Amino acid sequence: MIRVVVVDDQAVVREGLVLLLGLLPGIEVVGSAGDGEAALRVVETERPDVVLMDLRMPRMDGVEATGRIRSVYPDTQVVVLTTYSDDESVFAALRAGARGFLTKDADADDIASAVATVMRGDAQLDPTVQRRLLDTMAPPPSTTSTPSAPVTPTTPGTATASPPPPASDPGPVPPAVAGTHTAMPDAGQSSGRTVTGGTGVGMRGLTPREVEVLRLIAEGLSNAEIAGRLYITEATVKTHINNLFAKAQLRDRAQAVTYAYRHGLAHPG
Repeated sequence: MIRVVVVDDQAVVREGLVLLLGLLPGIEVVGSAGDGEAALRVVETERPDVVLMDLRMPRMDGVEATGRIRSVYPDTQVVVLTTYSDDESVFAALRAGARGFLTKDADADDIASAVATVMRGDAQLDPTVQRRLLDTMAPPPSTTSTPSAPVTPTTPGTATASPPPPASDPGPVPPAVAGTHTAMPDAGQSSGRTVTGGTGVGMRGLTPREVEVLRLIAEGLSNAEIAGRLYITEATVKTHINNLFAKAQLRDRAQAVTYAYRHGLAHPG
């Protein structure tokens, strides 16, 4: 049984969540609070597994309460549940230690899934929040234009020499970073090649299949959805994820999304 505390300054919302969660199998609501200070007291008394935390509250907001809970009670996970999905709140909550982020239009299944996900040690972001996270990290469009080559006057009747080719030609973008889902060898069939990300930064020895799995994680797919997309088992997906997390030194899916974006494998849509 997963022990949950609900924190929200609006009594109607708080009581509704308590009632909703109480109907879900495997979840026990052990307390509730109307602000961050009260939340700290409830967590100290009940030691819950998961706290559903609102962000905008009086006396102590959800970001500060999340940071204090995570520093004192690291085994208690926090899922932020809020009306707001603005970038500042997202980053502040994630920096404070939140492992899940849902908007308040999430249904019971979404909340139950988030609770179960953080209990497994993974992270879960609402698709809207994940999209905003990627948009915020997107580099500004380049405004630098390439200067035109100077025109050299020629004498009539004389041939002009072609300009020498550039010293090196980067050539076409390899399939691993082109943004399309190409078939790649599975575990045990890999050629042993490692991949370089679209930014030219080495990707810590990831295999092509691990890169493909990383790209799909960044798209927000679950393990089951990745398995279906790649026609492999869910157990194989988990193996790839464990391997790429170890190689890239990632803790969770939120970090994987950031890593994928920085290496050119994910693009804001």
